[in-house]
Amino acid sequence: MGATPNLINLLQKQHPADLAQVFSELPEKERHATFNVLVDKNGRLAMEALSELGPEKGAELLALRPAEEIARLAQEIPSDDAAPLIGHLPKELADVVLDLIKPKPGGGVPELLEYEEQTAGRLMNPNVFALGEDLTAGEAITALQGARDVEMVFYLYVVDDRRHLVGVISLRRLLLVPPDTPLKRIMTTDVYSVRVDTDQEEVARQVASYNLLAIPVVDSENKLAGVVTVDDVIDVIKDEATEDVYRLAGVSKDDGILTPPGESLRRRLPWLLVNLVTAFMAASVVGLFTATIERVVALAIFMPVVAGMGGNAATQTLAVVVRGIALGQVTWSNARQALVKEGLVGLGNGFANGLVGAIAVAIVTGGNWALGLILMAAMVINMFVAATAGTLIPLGLRALKVDPALASSVFITTLTDVFGFLSFLGLATVFIRYLQ
Repeated sequence: MGATPNLINLLQKQHPADLAQVFSELPEKERHATFNVLVDKNGRLAMEALSELGPEKGAELLALRPAEEIARLAQEIPSDDAAPLIGHLPKELADVVLDLIKPKPGGGVPELLEYEEQTAGRLMNPNVFALGEDLTAGEAITALQGARDVEMVFYLYVVDDRRHLVGVISLRRLLLVPPDTPLKRIMTTDVYSVRVDTDQEEVARQVASYNLLAIPVVDSENKLAGVVTVDDVIDVIKDEATEDVYRLAGVSKDDGILTPPGESLRRRLPWLLVNLVTAFMAASVVGLFTATIERVVALAIFMPVVAGMGGNAATQTLAVVVRGIALGQVTWSNARQALVKEGLVGLGNGFANGLVGAIAVAIVTGGNWALGLILMAAMVINMFVAATAGTLIPLGLRALKVDPALASSVFITTLTDVFGFLSFLGLATVFIRYLQ
């Protein structure tokens, strides 16, 4: 019992992000015990830590508490931070909690959860400070001084009498003009904004492209609905980058180092089974050249080199192209330029690696340059195929509304294996008289 006050004092001195790191590293039982101690003493800090921890793990800690308490705790933090936590609770519990949450001016957690996941509407904070277009600078400053819990006042958004977004003013600009200056004279009417249904990746791209600290969110009628701030955008960029890396490897973004083994197995096994099917496709290609391999046994030694190098080259191209698509740098309009560039890189890599491989084969086999040159030619072909497929397949999947990070690797692995074995063994079959 004597250790509990010391633990509480220690926890309350930590930043929410540091507390989230502590929660993530603790075993499940200790994590729940630590959270219970903190939430009973400082509910706001506990909820801020859950927000930093992430909605999935945060909801796990909240789900064991009564709905009335969850509703009370959810109102300790901004609506845009509370909404993901409530959205990941079990549905029945979440419905009860939403019924208990008190409405907030301008919208709260229930309103945010009506928007689709990973959209600006779900990401935004509806508590945004807006000024009427008929105000003067002095009146605007007075209104700002009387505001409480306002999200991001570096930009002040100007609306008309029906709350249509008509302009934006920087706080610095507002403070430097005479108090009787009308806002209409100093506001910028060319406002960067996003719709409530805009994908969060596009929101992040615009904030990064235009160097914004915040971006307003409007509805279908251009009425100001909320604001997305740069701290939320940083979280989006981090989450999307993590998701892309995981998906390129066929792993769920929820699969972490401390995930229980059974859960990790359940999430990873399906994609491995798909890869097993594609591996048998590549094996069937090898089966077509059994007679050739029997006549030149050395082919069996070197054919994995061609397929493996093609797979490595495809991974490089795929990483560059998928990331380019995510950042908006690669589109169908510049696809030809990207394809030519990656094709040339593939050919260059094929010649360079093939030459080194040919020399190595000649040394190992005691001067069999014919086999080395066949290996080199197969590498050139397969690396060109890898570069082409690594560019076109992600673009094609994106056009079909399929996440290129999720499905590209399966197709490309199959292509590089099949073309690697086909080109190497096919060329060996054609020129087999030079190999014996």
